[in-house]
This record gives sequence, structure tokens and C-alpha cells, in this order.
Amino acid sequence: MTADRSTVHASAVLVGARAVLIRGPSGSGKSRLALALIAAAQTQLLPFARLVADDRVELEACNGRLLARPHGTLAGLIEMRGLGIRRVPHEPVAAIGIVVDLAGADAQRMPSPAEREAMIAGISLPRLAVASGVDPVPALLAVLGTTKAAG
Repeated sequence: MTADRSTVHASAVLVGARAVLIRGPSGSGKSRLALALIAAAQTQLLPFARLVADDRVELEACNGRLLARPHGTLAGLIEMRGLGIRRVPHEPVAAIGIVVDLAGADAQRMPSPAEREAMIAGISLPRLAVASGVDPVPALLAVLGTTKAAG
């Protein structure tokens, strides 16, 4: 790992051309959401989805983009609750396109523009905060499949 990279407790999934960075406390469902995105691609709700990293993600700012990589020996491994650690196909690197914060204490029904943004390594990214106990899949699929309404 270079000095320009940091490691975060998170998961990342490449969805189409950009990755989803999934953050949250232990047990909040990061791996479960990653698996749900991969399953959504398998059932054609999404055009493509593949794991980048689970549990620990290396992040690096590069030319105005935030790149995600799996951490060392965890590449291609994901926790499946009740089944343990499993090996799945993975991408070695992907540019982050959105940040999802699970169990977000600041999750709002109608978030302000500032609450819909995450700043990581000096890079501003769209952000979706999901409250504890709320299924993040419908909202995230809506974000990934729609554009912001004009106004």
C-alpha cells in the first residue's frame, strides 16, 4: 500500500461503470448489500455488478476520482452470513461513483444537498444515507436507475 492510499472498513461493488462504496458499522449489512447488488445484476435489475472488495477497501484519490481496491489477501472474498467466507469473481480496481452509509444517524426522508454529499480524500461524491432497520436496496436501485429531477 502506498502512502497515498488509505484502508477503510467498507465494501465496494462495481455497478456498471462506477462503484458503490458501502460504509457502516459492523453488522449493518455492508456485505449483504454488496451481495444484493450482485444478485440484482444476475436477475437483470442492473446491467452489471461485481465485487471489488468486502470488509476492507483501499481508497486512493487519482486524477479527480476515488479509486477502490481490495485489501491484500481479501481480494475476491466476501462474508455470507450463515455460510462464512466465500470466494467470488472480483474487480481489481474501480472508480467510486456513490457512497452509501448504512445505519446513517443523519439519514433523512428529504436530505439537504449537503447530506447527499460525501467528501473523501478531497473528492466530492454523491451519498445515500440509510437509517438503521431500513432496507437500502430499493433506494439504491432507484438512485442507480434514475437521474435527479430538474428543478
